[in-house]
Amino acid sequence: MTARTRKPATRAFAALILLAAVVAVAAPLVGSSNVSFSDIAGIFDAEPPTAAERIFWQVRAPRVILAFIAGATLALCGLSFQAVFRNPLASPFTLGVSGGAAFGAVLAIKLGLAFSIPGVSVTQIFAFGGALASIFLVYGIARARKGFTMATMLLTGVAVSFFFSALIMFIQFFADYAHSFSMVRWMMGSLSIVGYKQVAQAAVLSAAGGAAIFLRRSEMNLLTAGDEIARGRGVDVDRSRAAIFFAVSLATGGVVAICGPIGFVGLMIPHIMRLIVGPDHFDLAPACILGGGIFLVLCDTFARTAISPFEIPIGVITAMLGGPFFIWLLFRHPN
Repeated sequence: MTARTRKPATRAFAALILLAAVVAVAAPLVGSSNVSFSDIAGIFDAEPPTAAERIFWQVRAPRVILAFIAGATLALCGLSFQAVFRNPLASPFTLGVSGGAAFGAVLAIKLGLAFSIPGVSVTQIFAFGGALASIFLVYGIARARKGFTMATMLLTGVAVSFFFSALIMFIQFFADYAHSFSMVRWMMGSLSIVGYKQVAQAAVLSAAGGAAIFLRRSEMNLLTAGDEIARGRGVDVDRSRAAIFFAVSLATGGVVAICGPIGFVGLMIPHIMRLIVGPDHFDLAPACILGGGIFLVLCDTFARTAISPFEIPIGVITAMLGGPFFIWLLFRHPN
């Protein structure tokens, strides 16, 4: 990247970092009952915390942190899929990975399994397994068909997503009313029941998967240009693609197990960030982390406040924005 193109990217990053800081500080102050800085200033005193301090530090702050982690993770995963599949419509949601993770999480909840690995819940383990199974199922089916194209991959992902949705409904059919209702609400995407424990659990898998993706930015640049060009530059395409699949499954599973399937974040944010910082994945990856986090925090803030004291499921908000965006992409990329 030349100095001329680096300068606008630097300004864009400065603006994104500033916006992220403003949103992170302001979002916990807004809700059904607003909180001011003076209300939370006494948290370091020896006196018991006030109601406003508990609302800010125990309810809203972890929720904002989780929203940022989830948005950043989904945006980064969407970016990696668009690079690997060279398709502007690719994302964990459209390729069925979120659906597979959701099925794994619902299955773990239904079975009532309680074992865990330090820092990772059994629901996350099952969600990761479901996501990994989904992506290799999509890739295997699409590659088995003669005349393989990326459009075939996308359509296969949609079909696999419907298949996992059917399996989830099958599990819901045998659940009692209370469990069935909670599953439906969870499937809409939600950040409403969260504490620092859930934040830590989401952060573990998201950080592991996200770091693996982040370290492959150079390979994603080459994969975007095509498999033959990537091989000519010394990239082991199959190994690199498998590593990215694994990382995306790990990160997506960690988020979906906590927040439910939140669609279209991984579709929209990479395209928006390309318009801001350009196509180089060395800039795109950190931009997607910031942009995805900001976007989902803003969506969650709107979901909490639009019809307060009631909450709109965050997946509904992202779908209402993502649907028209998806149609716009279809017209922008007719092929």
